[in-house]
Amino acid sequence: MGTVIDLLIEHDTADLILAELVRRLKIYEHRFSANSSDSELMEINKNAGVRPIVVHPELYQLIKVGKYHSCSPNSNLNIAIGPLVQTWRIGFTDAKVPSADKIDQLLKITNPQNIILNEEEQSVFLKQQGMLIDLGSLAKGYIADLIIHYLKGKGVTSALINLGGNIVGLGPFHNPKKDYWKIGIQNPTLSRNQYVTALRICNQSVVTSGIYERSLEKEGQTYHHILNPHTGYPVETDVASLTIQSKYSLDGEIWTTRLYGKSSAEILDCLNQLEGIDGLLITKSGQVLYSNGLEETMIQNKQVS
Repeated sequence: MGTVIDLLIEHDTADLILAELVRRLKIYEHRFSANSSDSELMEINKNAGVRPIVVHPELYQLIKVGKYHSCSPNSNLNIAIGPLVQTWRIGFTDAKVPSADKIDQLLKITNPQNIILNEEEQSVFLKQQGMLIDLGSLAKGYIADLIIHYLKGKGVTSALINLGGNIVGLGPFHNPKKDYWKIGIQNPTLSRNQYVTALRICNQSVVTSGIYERSLEKEGQTYHHILNPHTGYPVETDVASLTIQSKYSLDGEIWTTRLYGKSSAEILDCLNQLEGIDGLLITKSGQVLYSNGLEETMIQNKQVS
């Protein structure tokens, strides 16, 4: 999955459950990866413009959710952005800056409306040759929710799942002095484990998206990895990082991606209208802003440890 994964659970048969989680994570990686040539998702992409592919129900469901939010008005999420992601390749050793003509050409094959879903057959068809679905903006959240569902079925009541910064806290942290998990929010201008604040969560998810993790330096200019699906270039915004707190991790993935690229004022206005979704953003100037619902869950301490 291209990241470091931490799994922490409290249970009488913890070792057995952790072994099963590792097994499932390998299955999920094979199912959803856009970077593995033999993944289930890539079977769809290889047959773009050729034929529909019947897929696993989990893959179908995530693509269905992804298409819905990709086609929503003013959304910066687009699961059909694959051709652009695979051309920029930011975060990989072969990253490059495409020409303006190349970007214009690729934008023509990134229309999410051209992802054709057949509910009865559970099949996916990409209408145009060259189309590529990329679920990188959603898969970790979906996988985290699947893991939590499995853990609940096994009677686990306390767990912390960290899929490379996509975090879910199941139940309370079993400590006599605390009934919550404390999740630090990274300072985007400093090295890892330098936090500006923290959130208290219990049976909730925290997902952070930022422009500080992966970038490309070319001819004196820095290009980060979060692309604007409308222009084909990295997004331009005053926001350095955006964190979403929600019940389901997939919702966190959806809204960090849908909103990232908008101004801080636009993001806050939207967050304050969403039910069950709250967020915290850090601007490039270092200002910390958050939605109304985080007033009680934020730990107001600049020296968070």
